[in-house]
Amino acid sequence: MTRQEMAALERVNGVALWRQIADSIRQSIASGEYSGTIPPETLLAERFGVNRHTVRAAVSALSREGVLRSERGRGTFIIRQDSYVFPISRRTRFSEGLSEQARVFDGALLGADQEMADAALARRLSLEAGAPVIRLETLRRADGIALSRATSWFPAGRFAGIADAYREEGSITRAFRRLGLADYVRRETEVTASHASPDDCLALGLSAGAIVLVAQSLNTDLDGVPVQYAVTRFAADRVRLAMDTG
Repeated sequence: MTRQEMAALERVNGVALWRQIADSIRQSIASGEYSGTIPPETLLAERFGVNRHTVRAAVSALSREGVLRSERGRGTFIIRQDSYVFPISRRTRFSEGLSEQARVFDGALLGADQEMADAALARRLSLEAGAPVIRLETLRRADGIALSRATSWFPAGRFAGIADAYREEGSITRAFRRLGLADYVRRETEVTASHASPDDCLALGLSAGAIVLVAQSLNTDLDGVPVQYAVTRFAADRVRLAMDTG
């Protein structure tokens, strides 16, 4: 690592050095620079200009997240290098998007509540400010691996039973069908990246400071009426988002 790269680590405000090193190791795995195993702690410490304890903290975090496995006397092995590729398109559906990459899909309802839409949310859902909406907190898994945690809002007048329907179906699409919405489309999606919140870390099994991809999306019925606004956090080391512009 160059002096400029080491200085860049130090300049990232509010992000611990071990977390920055963990993110760099993750990127090296994704790019193919590291394959099979990662370099020994002594070499990584030299590369990043830190002590071995800092490197060890980074490796431990990646081990907790299921990326690495350390074996005494043998080294640190990469146990998950490939990511799930999740396509985002006009007809994005979780299980359909991953159908050829995983065998079993499931969704869990983490929480549900009715609240009043603030001005920004009301504008997205074409409602009056203060209109009632249903908020769902959900978790989606593929083959038992937690991939995403989402917060979704639905117009309460149209989807009053969405929480019970999702709890039983484990799928937004199937819950919509139970409530009379046979089909819907994605109007817009905006993707950014950030560090995972404590709640995201807990739900997705990530360590503090892990990176998540954040997709803000709006779904409408076939008449263009908004039916769902969602903010979905994907574990960045487990999922790659592929934008389909067709």
